[in-house]
Amino acid sequence: MCLQPRFRLIDLRQLQARALEPLFEEEQRQWLEVLLWDYRPSIETLRRFLDTRALSGYAVFEGTVPAGYGFYVVEEHKGLLGDLFVSARYPHDEVAAPLLCELVRALRSRAGVERIEAQLIPFGGSHDKVFAALGFRLFPRQFMLRPLTEASPPPDSGAVRIEPWNERWFVPCARLIQSAYAGHVDSQINEQYRTSGGALKFLRNLILLPGCGRFLPEVSFVVPAPDGQALLAAVLNSEVSPKVAHTTQIAVRADCQRRGLGRRLLQATMAALQARRFRALTLTVSTENRPAFELYQRLGFRTVKTFSAAVWSAQEEAGGIGSGGPSGARVPAAALSTRP
Repeated sequence: MCLQPRFRLIDLRQLQARALEPLFEEEQRQWLEVLLWDYRPSIETLRRFLDTRALSGYAVFEGTVPAGYGFYVVEEHKGLLGDLFVSARYPHDEVAAPLLCELVRALRSRAGVERIEAQLIPFGGSHDKVFAALGFRLFPRQFMLRPLTEASPPPDSGAVRIEPWNERWFVPCARLIQSAYAGHVDSQINEQYRTSGGALKFLRNLILLPGCGRFLPEVSFVVPAPDGQALLAAVLNSEVSPKVAHTTQIAVRADCQRRGLGRRLLQATMAALQARRFRALTLTVSTENRPAFELYQRLGFRTVKTFSAAVWSAQEEAGGIGSGGPSGARVPAAALSTRP
């Protein structure tokens, strides 16, 4: 998986943002056209880190023309592959495969990195074969879309009390996320789901940082427990482009699942968005999570993009568990989070 001689690999810390502008412009178009997602806030964050020589990763050039780039961040013992994009002007595999290999090599060489997570949205081709060859476990996921211009059934709350989001729910919602994903495939993809502290950090990233759009508290809802202290379920939504929302999190407490709470929260979300003249709602789901996937289908969502979450663990590799098959500045991972 080596680059062809016509290409050269350059450390991102040797570049200014203007050198990658053609790629940024193309990537922004792809996100908007395929996923209805305005990627400009994420690109602007990348520009700032590039221009301060604080972004770890590589770019591939043919002469003076950028063909692709990718970056990673390190957070304690974990590395996150934040993005990998290759211009449609070049054969995807010729650039993406060696670039991905170099990013993974760099992360594995970092002292203390015991785990690598990636949820890369590939526009020109799949990364699955490369990840599998590098010892990653793969978890298929689907990016789904529901047009809001179509009629929706009226929200059915039944006897459930649904309230708008309030900041006082931060800690209870983190505990809810931990409960909802205990033993779940998504906790294998994102280890922050495994502890209440990790879930709280994840939650703050969703709400306070721009990587997943502008948080919409007015169309995010919770189902409080009877004691008024804990949560039974919650749905959080952000605006990712004008009048397009994305469900960044939906969780139902483990002992309350399969009671229709997720359906009611999504119905409440769609009704609130339609009242505000939003035109679409998107979300992502792990393919293995069949109950959720089938619920979304019944509510009118359709798959517009498939991709894989990929996870590598040094401990699992040492134990023989897998798929079967230069030091940089430490940048806060949350500041560069662009995952759907």
